[in-house]
Amino acid sequence: MTATAYQTRFGSLKNFEKGRVEPIADDVRHYAFSNCFEIASNSKPYEKVVFGQNQIYVLETLRAEGISPWYTCAHDEFALVMDGTVEVHLVQLDAGQAVADADKNGAVLVQGEPKGKKMGWMKLSRGHQGLLPKNTAYQFRAPGEPGVIVLQSCKGDLSVEKWADICQTH
Repeated sequence: MTATAYQTRFGSLKNFEKGRVEPIADDVRHYAFSNCFEIASNSKPYEKVVFGQNQIYVLETLRAEGISPWYTCAHDEFALVMDGTVEVHLVQLDAGQAVADADKNGAVLVQGEPKGKKMGWMKLSRGHQGLLPKNTAYQFRAPGEPGVIVLQSCKGDLSVEKWADICQTH
């Protein structure tokens, strides 16, 4: 057997390579690539740009810059910080602000300031993942340089599809 050397390169918002499809040799290590940094570099703060989809499930890239609106969701979501440092503030919502339809997919904006018990906050940096529990208001805060969040969720009203802009066309 011959050993093949692979080099892992970590991207960031300031230093990334454009995502592209590469010819493969039926080796699963060649099947995936990420262009979340490129997407975030061209996005508005906290715009939820879909860059991966499997049926109703999506991966969204968010440019973390400044303070986001308050969001909530009828299902759990997961936030993975790919670049920068992001605070995630959580409030367990009172029933009046919870998502009325338990089957609604995707995040929605909380109307007004969240009402309920403060649950605390997480400080996440590159490689850290945080759970965003259902019917909990969450707000992202990126106090320093802009960063990148990959959000695992379901496709919803706030999900933005820009396939023509983010996919390789030739």
